[in-house]
Amino acid sequence: MFDWMAWTTPVAVFFITIVLLLLGMTAWEIRSPTTRRRGFLPLETTRGDRLFIGLLLAAYVNLAFVGISDKLAVWLGLSSEPSVWFSFVLSMLLLLLVMRKG
Repeated sequence: MFDWMAWTTPVAVFFITIVLLLLGMTAWEIRSPTTRRRGFLPLETTRGDRLFIGLLLAAYVNLAFVGISDKLAVWLGLSSEPSVWFSFVLSMLLLLLVMRKG
């Protein structure tokens, strides 16, 4: 069923994290309904809006990293491509920033 995708450990962790975030946010929303607020994003958002925006940004960061990782190895003089764990950590920090301050 999932043979079409390269299921490496980082990819699996990324998708498991997204599923856990969605389940956690659903439970949080049921327990404590959200209100709109304004942060550094140029619009009023709810927790769900910020999660969606943060997940989009996380996906873009990971895709960009995969796209330029071979060039990063050349630019930084590395013997191999940098680990995708770097992009995962960066994308989760970005998601946390959007959730807290967005």
